[in-house]
Amino acid sequence: MRDSKIIDVAQKAQVSSATVSRVLNESPLVTEKTRRKVLQAIRELNYTPNAMGKQLRSRKTMTLGVVVTDIRVSYNAEIIKGIENSANRLGYKILICDAQNEKDKELEYLSLLQNRTADGMILVAPQLPDGEITVLADAGYSLGVIGRRLEHADIPCAFTDNREIGRTVVRHLVENGHRMIACLCGYANAPDSRERLEGYREGLAEAGLPYQPQLTGNGDFCEEGGYEAFKRLYAEPSGFTAVFTANDEMALGVYKACAELGLNIPDAMAVVGVDNIRLTHYVEPKISSVEQPLYEMGVRLAERLIDRMNGNVSSGHRLIELKSTLVVKGSSKRRPEDPD
Repeated sequence: MRDSKIIDVAQKAQVSSATVSRVLNESPLVTEKTRRKVLQAIRELNYTPNAMGKQLRSRKTMTLGVVVTDIRVSYNAEIIKGIENSANRLGYKILICDAQNEKDKELEYLSLLQNRTADGMILVAPQLPDGEITVLADAGYSLGVIGRRLEHADIPCAFTDNREIGRTVVRHLVENGHRMIACLCGYANAPDSRERLEGYREGLAEAGLPYQPQLTGNGDFCEEGGYEAFKRLYAEPSGFTAVFTANDEMALGVYKACAELGLNIPDAMAVVGVDNIRLTHYVEPKISSVEQPLYEMGVRLAERLIDRMNGNVSSGHRLIELKSTLVVKGSSKRRPEDPD
């Protein structure tokens, strides 16, 4: 007769394998009723957790995995630099994993924790739902997240207030004479993208302006996506005079589209992005952008995760909220027809 496996326990208890892992790791997130069901199944099947697996998990590789959604996006470069500098100083190497905008690849890279290729994993603006990330944390693996906040006691997070970013941009554009403001979001399922859209809507409400869904689109956080999304919106007779793009890569795509359409920036179309990447300084007019402290986010998250991996930081110190700043440049100056 074959030895019982964790999936056998899950089937007998009528729960997921992740729930069995939570029970084995004494997670506080499991209800007492579920815990009793799982323990009963374990007893009946005479299930014993794999001793070799436990031994492997106790060995250190002195490596951190860093999963990014798309290595080509400039946003990631400063974060990775911060992570690498911090990790090297503390004796760790980093392994960069490019998920190529695919959630399945993000999940695949998380297996590096389970096979002990890496001691810990940092997810940079992941697309995965919270639940798929927290399953591994519940099982005792070391994870950190940059770009969003997760409500889990064992996952350190470094982030800025994405809703405030959206509100700040809309306030700026309204103050500069714009009443019809479009918004280009990133991935439809990305938490930071959704939160910036929520901030955009809140900013419109603050200004007494209606939210118009036809003025929003998804550009997938990339230049080509921004270009295509802007052209789709502009093809409709909406009359918007400004656009908030959820990152600078999409803003560059808007610049390309405006050049093709004969739209002068900022006179015919104001543009504001997010991240203040270096490329925003090399186009004319320079792109107004909300600067996030990307390098510092990488440094501090890596420090916090490594500290926690070595038992040096309590769960009360896991959240790192940093400030963002709107840097106004030539792409969003006051509309010529509006007096000061």
